[in-house]
Amino acid sequence: QVQLAESGGGLVQVGDSLRLSCVASGSINNVDVAWYRQPPGKERRLVAAINKGRTSDYTRYADSVKGRFTISLDNVKNTLYLQMNNLKPEDTAMYYCALPSSTPIWGQGTQVTVSS
Repeated sequence: QVQLAESGGGLVQVGDSLRLSCVASGSINNVDVAWYRQPPGKERRLVAAINKGRTSDYTRYADSVKGRFTISLDNVKNTLYLQMNNLKPEDTAMYYCALPSSTPIWGQGTQVTVSS
């Protein structure tokens, strides 16, 4: 089973940028991949995803991050990224990468804290 390991979180100021990385122990080229986040005391929700289509990939974003966050996948490095720009306090959360199949695989998470 593939294992996922996130990194890149930290404490930043409003308006700063961060890039999260998620290294997979095996190939993730042909499966759906995603980033989720869970703010303190709240449920985990989808942030961004890359869904595999028959001829092309589809990216989708939560409305709250559209235009600020970008999900990308390096197939050679088996690494999923989340570029986060113009961070806001409401982006504060534990961020998880995932392979959202019928049996989801999760990373351990990386904390992002945006201070105002």
